[in-house]
Amino acid sequence: MIQDTPVPGGVDEALSEGEGVPAEERAEAEAVAALEAERNDLKDRLMRALAEMENLRRRAEREAADARTYAVTNFARDMLTVADNIRRALESVPRTDGAVDEAVRPLVEGIELTERDLLKTFGRHGVRLLEPEGSRFDPNMHQAMFEVPRDDVPSGTVVQVVQSGYAIGERVLRPALVGVAKGGSRPAAQAEANGGTDRQA
Repeated sequence: MIQDTPVPGGVDEALSEGEGVPAEERAEAEAVAALEAERNDLKDRLMRALAEMENLRRRAEREAADARTYAVTNFARDMLTVADNIRRALESVPRTDGAVDEAVRPLVEGIELTERDLLKTFGRHGVRLLEPEGSRFDPNMHQAMFEVPRDDVPSGTVVQVVQSGYAIGERVLRPALVGVAKGGSRPAAQAEANGGTDRQA
């Protein structure tokens, strides 16, 4: 039985020197080194493949979630005209001192019920009504149509909604068409950002 003789400096040094090591041991050491290199290469490729598969899985999950959320976008956009017409019908009803005539009250209540039901249906599919009146103008959600001189509200506040806006998920389905206040005091956050230079004497 041949005993393994320890090689000072490791296999690589012994191979480089090539002296004092039998050819059989040198061939065995070369085979071991080749197998280790192949193992490391396969391990690296496996890790890369696993990382790629994980990225692919996450991307597929995101795309599936987006598809579920935004699948009804085109249909919902088409239905906005129906919602607008229902709202116009309600606004066109003649009123006396803010009250609806008793003869048309059942009709108005039926239209209001239809509008509520439509908005609930929108809500079940992730479509929500934007109600910006009284809030700060947001160019991502609103479209300014005109400015209204107002001193009683901060400048840049939405004071009138011409056409309702809608959003689906995190996206705007249709921006709200709004009138924005002009001439009032500037919002506190904006005044602070300007270093308090907007303070009146």
